Amino acid sequence: MKRYTIFVITENFIGILNRITIIFTRRGINIDALTASESRIEGIHRITIEVTASEDTVIQLVNQIEKIIDVIKAFYHEDEGVVYQEIALYKIPVSKLDGGLEKIIRQHNAKIIAAEPEFVVLELSGHKEQTQELLEILKGYGLLEFARSGRVAVAKRMHTIDSYVK
Repeated sequence: MKRYTIFVITENFIGILNRITIIFTRRGINIDALTASESRIEGIHRITIEVTASEDTVIQLVNQIEKIIDVIKAFYHEDEGVVYQEIALYKIPVSKLDGGLEKIIRQHNAKIIAAEPEFVVLELSGHKEQTQELLEILKGYGLLEFARSGRVAVAKRMHTIDSYVK
């Protein structure tokens, strides 16, 4: 089993996520991360799905997704075929800020994006393993809250959304 990124290009965004998740549910496959956004083309949306499965299973998923009427194109890549990042936010009590925590923040290239009287919010962009590593460390500093986005990715090969929309 490998990690794959499935890209879905669609025109009509209403209800599409529900139809896609049903395909995964019926096959008993977990979605590791899901991100939906506009594309650079007006009216065209892009859905990025991270999944751990066999390539045969991923091919079946992509073929099934492409049968949905509003889907323009679905395709997949192994991790090596995409450039990807996630964003993580960590809320920590101000009382825990000290020289040791400052050093950890710098070592992980995290940054403070909000400071309130009771807490600070750190941001870290990176791969899941990186954001998870910082999460485990910050648990020892009284971590108040944590949130991580799904994968945001672009394919390394030079196909653009335009080539599918025409």
